[in-house]
Amino acid sequence: MMSFVLDAQMFLRRRLIHLGNIFGACLFLLGSMPLQSAPAADRAVEKSTTTSVATDRPLTFENDIIPILTRYGCNTSGCHGKAEGQNGFKLSVFGFDPQADHLAITAEARGRRIFPAMPEQSLFLQKASGGLPHGGGVRLTPDRPEYETLRRWIGSGVPLGSASDPRIVSIRLHPQSAQLGMKQTQQLQVVATFTDGYQKDVTDLATFQSNNEGLARVDEHGLVTIGSAPGDVAIMTSYLGSVDVFRALVPGQEATTLGVDMVDANVIDQFVHAKLRQLKLQPSAAADDATYMRRVYLDIIGTLPTAGEARQFLSDTNPNRRAEVVERLFKRPEYADYWGLKWSDLLRVNRLQLGRKHAYMYYQWIRDSFAENKHLDQFAQDLLTAEGPVHEQPATLFYKAVPDPKQMASTLSQALLGVRIECAQCHHHPYDRWGQDDYYGMQAFFNDVAFKTSSQGELLVRTGSGKSIHPRTQKEVAPRALGQTIDTQAQNGLAPNEVAQVNKSHAGTKPGQGWRRELSRWMTDKQNPYFARNMANRIWAHVMGRGLIEPVDDVRMTNPPTNPELLDALANHLIESNFDQQALIRLITSSNTYQRDCQPNVQNQNDHQNYSRYPLTPMGAEVLYDAVCQTTGVSEKFAGIPEGSRAIQLWDSQVPHYFLQLFGRPMRATACECERVAEPTVSQVLHVLNSPEIQSKLAHDGGQLSKLIELPDDQLMEELSLTFFSRFPTLDEKRIGIDYLQQAKDRRRGLEDLAWGMMNSLEFLFKH
Repeated sequence: MMSFVLDAQMFLRRRLIHLGNIFGACLFLLGSMPLQSAPAADRAVEKSTTTSVATDRPLTFENDIIPILTRYGCNTSGCHGKAEGQNGFKLSVFGFDPQADHLAITAEARGRRIFPAMPEQSLFLQKASGGLPHGGGVRLTPDRPEYETLRRWIGSGVPLGSASDPRIVSIRLHPQSAQLGMKQTQQLQVVATFTDGYQKDVTDLATFQSNNEGLARVDEHGLVTIGSAPGDVAIMTSYLGSVDVFRALVPGQEATTLGVDMVDANVIDQFVHAKLRQLKLQPSAAADDATYMRRVYLDIIGTLPTAGEARQFLSDTNPNRRAEVVERLFKRPEYADYWGLKWSDLLRVNRLQLGRKHAYMYYQWIRDSFAENKHLDQFAQDLLTAEGPVHEQPATLFYKAVPDPKQMASTLSQALLGVRIECAQCHHHPYDRWGQDDYYGMQAFFNDVAFKTSSQGELLVRTGSGKSIHPRTQKEVAPRALGQTIDTQAQNGLAPNEVAQVNKSHAGTKPGQGWRRELSRWMTDKQNPYFARNMANRIWAHVMGRGLIEPVDDVRMTNPPTNPELLDALANHLIESNFDQQALIRLITSSNTYQRDCQPNVQNQNDHQNYSRYPLTPMGAEVLYDAVCQTTGVSEKFAGIPEGSRAIQLWDSQVPHYFLQLFGRPMRATACECERVAEPTVSQVLHVLNSPEIQSKLAHDGGQLSKLIELPDDQLMEELSLTFFSRFPTLDEKRIGIDYLQQAKDRRRGLEDLAWGMMNSLEFLFKH
């Protein structure tokens, strides 16, 4: 009897499920019809955090469901948005492909994820709410309004929507900016506006991110909590691909007089001091001559001054001695070596990709460009338009080092514009406006690049046969610079017939001079919103230890500069000097901002972004190792490199060397500045303390210490200090050093100990 009852119950349940699926299918068909937008009278801001959701506005998958999937992390790369999906269920990252996601939810796995007749019994809701085991845990409880939205959507037949549905236009943060005290909080509200004028509060569905968590944190509900340091912080919010930014100014404590005047030496000081006054911060005192000299040597040529150079500068009474030393450094070969190394990292001079001969040719072109002070716009133009025989045009080797047109586009965008577009290859950039159309529009500029062999050797030619195909729509994408439309391309230099060609989007269509030449013309135009600002920001970051935009290669609206007026002034100066890098370095190094001491005062000790003091910055791997070799007087023989070469002259990033690897030398696999590890590590500290190689240089019979050993104690201490610190010793330092030497059983070992101690000090290891 019991078996009969159970069988009857099972039969009845199956019939109900069958009828429910038929009913659900009908609702699905109804839900797929074109939806009507809300009446104008009802276009008030709808509060998404209440359960009284506006029932007169039909739900659609893209407008209502994707934001929930994004907000709760379902379509991120760590969950169902990763390449292979999760447990057989795959969604597009951040919902960039709504139709595919709708199909995955409603039709894949025989439609078992959705049960329109009883929405709350749908596998889709059961797993998300904890009704069934879920690897991602409970994401959404039944008391949440988002749960009710999903339940209503399933119950109404899982409508996809249509092309005529209202689309999001923008989002707006309220407030847009505020001045907040330390430890204060500020609740943000996000309002989305759609094409039909409808507005909706989407605060609980938006995602938030702080660009500096040391200054302010933001929780998932948009509540901002200010930290304990003064500064300027941006909070980014994103919803359905639209972004907006809230700026918070956090002043310090009430200013007290510290005896340091804010005198403007040039336009840099004008904007830095204005920001410091706004933040109630007092700058540190001016740096002395020895500190300034060591600083400009390291910044401009990546090389320490010798003891003789330091003594000569410190004894110079010329009031213009600081400006004059900068001019002398520009003329030294180390200037080209150092900046050639820096740009070889960004432009990926890689022997493994190019081979030894070609890698050296490519590096030599970069180095020679800085040796002749080639202006930055010309440097970029030469790189972008390079073609012809490789031995005559070494810049063509960039396109061999980065052989994929997609990577050409993203690498040059990042290096020359400071804009990261790589993630837009697969989906809309989560924190910026760039989408797949932008990415493949940039790629199209490079699709006609090809290498061929000829009687002149290998040469780069334009084939005219390339196409950019949008991977989702399968339509051809015409060449288009970032932020440009067909109309704006016409305004920025393309001839009318060339614009017509873009409109036609035929395979192989290109201007007579090649698409890369047109990209070059747009990129280096003085009105370009990215190029001058990127170059100015990179140079500023190199010299000042931190960019106005940080990271320097992540320029976007949601990562604004800490001092926008200063960045504009630097970019304008670069433009007015016809993109002369040396002119901008000259301006920066002559400012009082650059010439400040690194020692903090009671007011600016927590300031790390407003340049109230010079930052203590680790030296790069090559610069530090050269400093070790120079101060010990023992050069290094690098494998496969001529005898006497210094580390900053290493064109080959693959030269095996433990010290350089340990201290963060990049592998040049990408154009990202993050490849060069700048943060000190415990391993680095232990290596400098215990390295047998460094000890052997200190103890070398032909080294620097062996030449100083016979000097009188007084003079010996002076030479040591000038060699390692580029300054004369203080009286206390001299007394302590002499006492140690006199008490040592072996004068030579005592001298090595003193030198070893100096080499392990922060004053030696850091730029200050």
